[in-house]
Amino acid sequence: MALEEYKGVYVFAQQVDNQLSSIAFELIGKGKDLAKDLGTEVTAILAGYQVAGLADELAAYGADKVIVIDDPELKDYRTEPYAHAVASVIKEFKPDIVLVGATAIGRDLGPRVSARVHTGLTADCTQLDIGDFPLVAIPGKEQLHNQLLMTRPAFGGNTIATIACPNFRPQMATVRPGVMQKLPKQEGAKAEIINFNPGFTPDNKYVEILKVVKAVTDTVDIMDAKILVSGGRGVGSAENFKLLEDLASVLGGTVSCSRAVVDAGWKPKDLQVGQTGKTVRPHVYFAIGISGAIQHLAGMEESDIIIAINKDETAPIFEVADYGIVGDLNKIVPALTASLKAELAAK
Repeated sequence: MALEEYKGVYVFAQQVDNQLSSIAFELIGKGKDLAKDLGTEVTAILAGYQVAGLADELAAYGADKVIVIDDPELKDYRTEPYAHAVASVIKEFKPDIVLVGATAIGRDLGPRVSARVHTGLTADCTQLDIGDFPLVAIPGKEQLHNQLLMTRPAFGGNTIATIACPNFRPQMATVRPGVMQKLPKQEGAKAEIINFNPGFTPDNKYVEILKVVKAVTDTVDIMDAKILVSGGRGVGSAENFKLLEDLASVLGGTVSCSRAVVDAGWKPKDLQVGQTGKTVRPHVYFAIGISGAIQHLAGMEESDIIIAINKDETAPIFEVADYGIVGDLNKIVPALTASLKAELAAK
C-alpha cells in the first residue's frame, strides 16, 4: 500500500428520508480542523436516492467537495449496498482519513467498509487530532508525523486510549454524535459536486425491506436541548422525577437522566446522558442526585454551566460543577422551582 497516494479528509454524510443528520455537519466541522493541519480539503460522501439537492447544505456547513451516489438501491439504508458504495468511493478516490458517525447506521457501516478496504477502524471516538506516532519518540524507532490520533474511552470509561493506524489507509474512525461542533452555516456556499456510480449488482446478501414502521414518540431529543434537568439514582424513584419535571417546565428545559435511572426502569434509554447514552452540550445542565461517575461526565462535561445538587459533599460531580448545592434534593428542588416561578411571575 503506497500511503502517499492517499489524500484528503472524507466524511460520510448520513441522511435518513432525504434529511441530513446533524452528525454529518459535526463531522465536516471536525474534518475542517484536521484538513487545515494537513493542508488538504474536506469531501462529503452523500449516498441515497434523489439526494443531490442536499449537496448545497453540506457545502454551507463547510464541505469543499461532495461525492454524490444517487441510486434507487440506496433509498433506504441497507448494509450491503451502502457498504459497497462507500468502499467503492474509497478505492477510487483514496482518502487519507474517513470519518463516520457512531450512530446506529454508522456503527453498522463503518466496520464493514473498513474490512472491505483492508484498514483499521477506531470506534466511538471522542477526540481526533493530527500528530506524531508514537506520541513520545522511542530510540531506534521511526516517529511518524501527520497521523490521525483517535481518542476514545476504554475499559468502561476508566481510562482513555489514543489509537493510530500508521501502516494502512485510510485512517478510519466512528465519532460519537454531539461530541464535535459544527461550523456556523454559510448561506450560498458552494462545493464541487462529483457524481459517482459504483455499480450495483444485487445478490442474495441484499436485504429486501418489506415494510418500514416508524416509532412514534413525543420525547424531545436531549441533544438539542438548551437546558437539561438531569436526575440520577439519588432522585430515589420514578415518581420523584416529578420534582425534576416541574423544574424543567419552569425553565423551559428537558428532563434527562443517568444510566442508573435507565437500568432501574424509571426513564427510557432515549433520555440517558453518558458514555453509553448521549453526549450533550446544553447551556445549563442540572445534575440532581448524580454522583458524577466518569462514564456520566463523558456525556455532559462540555455543558456551558453545570449546577450540581447532591447530599454527598464528596461526590465527584462537584469537581466539574460551576455551582454546587449540598443538601436534600427533596427540599432544594421544590424551593428552587417555587423561587423561579415567583421570579418569572414578577416579570
